Amino acid sequence: MSDTSEQDERSRRRSPWGTIVVVYLGGVVAAMGLGKFASIGPAVAAELSLSLSQLGWVMSAVVGVGAVAGLPAGYLIRRYGAKRSLVTGLGLIAAASVAGVMTGDFTSLLVTRGVEGVGYLLVSISCPALIIRLAAGRDLGAALSLWATFVPVGLGASTLAGGALGSALGWRGWIALIAGLTFAMALVVRARLPHGPTGQAATGPVPRARALTWPAVLASSFCLSALTTIPVIVLLPTLLVEQYGRSAAAAGALTSAVSLLGVLGGLAVGVLLRRGAPVGVLALFGLLVVPAAWLVYGGGASQATVLAGAGIISIENGFLAALVFAALPLVLERLDHADVGNGVVAQAGSAGSLLGPPLFGAVAAGAGFPALVPVIAAGIVVSVGALLLAGRRCRSTGGPAGRTEDGVSAGHR
Repeated sequence: MSDTSEQDERSRRRSPWGTIVVVYLGGVVAAMGLGKFASIGPAVAAELSLSLSQLGWVMSAVVGVGAVAGLPAGYLIRRYGAKRSLVTGLGLIAAASVAGVMTGDFTSLLVTRGVEGVGYLLVSISCPALIIRLAAGRDLGAALSLWATFVPVGLGASTLAGGALGSALGWRGWIALIAGLTFAMALVVRARLPHGPTGQAATGPVPRARALTWPAVLASSFCLSALTTIPVIVLLPTLLVEQYGRSAAAAGALTSAVSLLGVLGGLAVGVLLRRGAPVGVLALFGLLVVPAAWLVYGGGASQATVLAGAGIISIENGFLAALVFAALPLVLERLDHADVGNGVVAQAGSAGSLLGPPLFGAVAAGAGFPALVPVIAAGIVVSVGALLLAGRRCRSTGGPAGRTEDGVSAGHR
């Protein structure tokens, strides 16, 4: 069968949505592990005598691994296969969680979180690579937009469930429950994913630096959007407590609700792309973050106004992340570069998520919350600019629906 007929078959076939949802749920479960300490942090700190700084390291260590090892992990997944990497990643998260149940000090807990970080990185890179190979061309944007919601859904589920179950089972019982859920998810993924070429190691040429130029443009956009939007949500409880007198519990509940709005942004991208909206046009919606930042940090606004601004930023966070994931296969030279391309994007997003909160905290402590508005504006403008460049690249290549596995446009055969 010729490459052109293979591409035509990809365009005509139906997407295996059941399998795609299983892959997505693997990411959601991994994200639940990422945020499992959010609701039990005080209990862990009290029992293990952790300082707030140490507790912060425990919470952020998982993201830190991605910030330094995303690209190497992409090449590793390319070599060993996305299915094997996904199952291995979930297994590492489960095993590290079991070890975390038995820890009794900061150092050992931090080590287990580092191992979880390796597993989470494997999951967060292999899942979108699998989705790119599973989804039919017309469904690819929608499938990747759904994937982009895995973090807010997983964190939201973990925060809501962890509050009640952490109190009932204790923090060790809650972590053990997450370990069991993650191990069960690994078994489901292993059984459900096909044994064919979808999850096997890529056989084409290894992508070199030049082939990663456009994925790097998308990655820079993702880094800056994460750096300028995620800290708004992270710092929202502090803002509500210090400036509006809300209790810690009330501020946490409001922040959880605001965070989940990011899911709407991700799903909106899927709907709009399916209706033919260009990536470059959708990128412009990211500029809504600038007036929303002024609503949050401009000073003198009511609590309702602040929450409205934070809600817009949360939606935009999900929107921009989904747009990056959906645009990635459109800028790849070859579709079998997806694992390495996702590694670049994952590393950049993790770096932005890791560096953003301390940067915002330093600016707010030194110059006050209003000083964050120009910081956010500058970051978002550059982020949107990178997305606009990528949008032009998407138009010129025709995307995966018009591109074969060897990177040649089917229309030019």
